[in-house]
Amino acid sequence: MFDFRKNDPEFAERFEHFALEEVVNEPGQQLDPVTRHLAILATLLGCQGIDAFREELPVALDAGVTPVMAKEVVYQGVDYLGIGRVFPFLQAANEIFQERGIPLPLEGQATTTMENRLEKGAQAQAEIFGDHMLEAWKQGHINRWLAANCFGDYYTRTGLDLKQREMITFCYLAAQGGCEPQLVAHAKGNIRLGNDGAFLTKVVSQCLPYIGYPRSLNAITCIHKAEEN
Repeated sequence: MFDFRKNDPEFAERFEHFALEEVVNEPGQQLDPVTRHLAILATLLGCQGIDAFREELPVALDAGVTPVMAKEVVYQGVDYLGIGRVFPFLQAANEIFQERGIPLPLEGQATTTMENRLEKGAQAQAEIFGDHMLEAWKQGHINRWLAANCFGDYYTRTGLDLKQREMITFCYLAAQGGCEPQLVAHAKGNIRLGNDGAFLTKVVSQCLPYIGYPRSLNAITCIHKAEEN
């Protein structure tokens, strides 16, 4: 971004004013710094903004996002984006951590075993979406993988709480586009956990400079649909 000040001064002036001043300070749409940067990191994963991620991660760390929190955002992204799209971000995070003298690997955050990951994952699903999810894994192998892998392997980890995990999932989905049914479902999950529509709207607002207006407006529509049901 900073090279743009020299090579694209008019663009840099307007973009930086909008993204770093106007959006950040919009009355009624502000988030605490850690939440805001977690959302932006997840959004950049979702939209595949690897170069912007390299710029954002050091800023996020300076703003109070811990290395563990940042890594959890990257790890959980695999569930919603696949390793093919997350691999470059994992590499970038490791490089930035090493540049900052942050020892790797980070402390472990797993709370499940290979034996109980399915049970614990189904419990996490039920906490987010309702008790009917306790048996949803029995509907087929993809549903079983969803419970054991997505929720049992990742949502049960420490480093981020369940509300933060649902918030970053909302960001992955909003940023990649084409996932509106899942976005509505996870908006509902967020609302059930206490991340209400007003909060999710703040998240979309703070991430808009990174994904643009079409996907941001689609995300707002999905929030409204979730609130109606």
